[in-house]
Amino acid sequence: MLNPFTKKYTPKERSLFKFLRQADIFFELDDDELYEMLPYLHLRKYVQNEVIFFRNDPSQAMYLIRNGTVSLSLDIQDKFISLFSLHTGGYFGDDALLEGSVRKYTAIATSAECEVYVIPQVSLLDIFHDDLPIKAKVYEAFSRRQNLILSAIFKHYRDAFGFFDLGQAYSNARKDILET
Repeated sequence: MLNPFTKKYTPKERSLFKFLRQADIFFELDDDELYEMLPYLHLRKYVQNEVIFFRNDPSQAMYLIRNGTVSLSLDIQDKFISLFSLHTGGYFGDDALLEGSVRKYTAIATSAECEVYVIPQVSLLDIFHDDLPIKAKVYEAFSRRQNLILSAIFKHYRDAFGFFDLGQAYSNARKDILET
């Protein structure tokens, strides 16, 4: 039986919930918990080759790609080495969940047009302060993802027998994670 006091969500809100759940970090959140995020989603548009952030910048926001492509790269000796690209539904900048962190890579929009939802770190931390179950679910998903990435990098390093291409290892590690 339906509860007549259950909050009703608009089609636009339901669409945003579906979009947010594409990111494994928000997958376990229910509609009411995702609703807490909606006021803090800011849609930004980037053009091709526009830098979203540089390596070593303060981690002040998390990003979810609404449409387009973003390349995550390392800058080594004045060259950008692409680690991998993310597409619609992908997310990056989750190091913003950690206060005082800095970016480990540079993010660059690579499609002609790129729309990205930005969630400021201060907003995430406010939500976590006010709602500990949301914080627990998000940090558990974040920890699980970081563990998978680290495990995959170590596996590819061992398989390379010391011949190690970081870009290739990171790309292979991402593929392994996305296929699980």
